[in-house]
Parts: sequence; structure tokens; C-alpha cells
Amino acid sequence: MFFHTFGDKENKAVILVHGVLCPWQIWTDVIEKFKEKYYVIVPELDGHTQSEQSTFKSVDDEAAKVTEYIRNELGGTVFLLAGLSMGGRIAATAAKSKDIKIDNLVLDGAPLTNINGLMKVVFKKNYKVIIAKSKARDPKILESAKKDFLPEKMIPYYLNVADNMEEQSIVNMIDTAFSDFDFSGYPDEMRILFMHGTKGNEQVSRKCALKMKKANPQTEIRCFEGFAHAELACFKPEQWADEVERFIS
Repeated sequence: MFFHTFGDKENKAVILVHGVLCPWQIWTDVIEKFKEKYYVIVPELDGHTQSEQSTFKSVDDEAAKVTEYIRNELGGTVFLLAGLSMGGRIAATAAKSKDIKIDNLVLDGAPLTNINGLMKVVFKKNYKVIIAKSKARDPKILESAKKDFLPEKMIPYYLNVADNMEEQSIVNMIDTAFSDFDFSGYPDEMRILFMHGTKGNEQVSRKCALKMKKANPQTEIRCFEGFAHAELACFKPEQWADEVERFIS
């Protein structure tokens, strides 16, 4: 895992965690919006590193690396920890650590739930095909990527991710991102925002948001009608940043 930093370290710290198959640069527009006011840190998750190959071992392992960074580099305190999709699962896991303080936790479509074994098999197969075809620069898969989960300007970064991604990372991501989750353990003073859309598999995100609010009444839920999974953050990042700024302000 690598950490990219932007802005003045004397400002309040904001950490943004990207999702599965996404390059860390998915946060570029949000970084530009936040870096004048905050110290922005963006982890480049294992299995997604672009300069060299790395293996994604587990959500817990990634969360531990984030919490270690918070302890060692930020004095144990973060103003905002935000995660997109699987990044939300990592953020939600890291925020439970007892020796760090998170003022605001923002989860966008975080998969805080288990899924059956058959679905895991399907996801693994689909992701392996997507990565293999991306490595081969299959035009259909790249057009699909631009349509479904990445703006066109992100495709070169995504291809760097795909070129270095191992099949074992895909297996580990699915097995650990879609596993049982304990919704307890968050301090009452931690403010939580759970964002999700309404299209496709966002019903899963909705159920996770409701479970989070039931266990942590301080949770605010924002539903974006007509948006698919991670669509707001990926395709309308300035609006996403405005929503988060409104929450933390």
C-alpha cells in the first residue's frame, strides 16, 4: 500500500479510500476540492498498485495499514475517513480501532454483509474475466468500463491497475469484502454518513445502511435516486464532495 498526500499537513486530515478495480486517482476531483482546506491522504490499496505488483490479502490487512498510518503519521486523529464500495468496508473496519480517533466516517455503498458462496464464485469469475480482457485491451470491455464504473479520463490509470492485478488478489477481495460484519463498536461521538443509490445491487447497500443506523443511531443515510453503485462518486465527484462537505460542516 502506498499513501499519496495533498495539501498542508497542519490542516485537518481527510483520508479517501478507493474501491475494487478503481485506481486511487478516482479521487482526483475531490482532492482538488478538498486540498486547500484539508490535508488529504489517499491510500493506493494493495492489489491496485500501479508502479509495481502487490497482493491484496484481506480487508482487515488493508484496514490495519490505514490505522497504522493514522497512528504514526497523523497523531492518531482523523477528521474524515471516507471509503467507496470496498473502500467503505475498509474504512468501516479501520474506524473500529480503539487507539485512533475518527471524527467523521463516510461510507458510500460499503458492502457490510456476507453473500452466499455461489455469488462469490460468480463475482470472482466476472472480475477475473474483466481483468484478463483489460490486460488484453479488449475494446468492448473498455467501453463497458467507461459506461459502468469509470469516467474515460480514468481508463489509463485503471489499465495500470489491471496490468499488475493478480487473480489471487481478486479471490481475496471477494472473500473478505463480502463476509459477516459486526455493526457495533463505534463511539457515540463519531458521526457516520452512509450514502447509496437505488439502481442495480444498491438494495444491498440500502440494507447495510439501515443496519448501521440501527446499531449506531448517529448515522445519517442519504439515498440518491436513480444512481447506481458508486456512480455519484465516480461520475459526479464534485457533487459527491459537496454532499460530504455539507455533512462534515
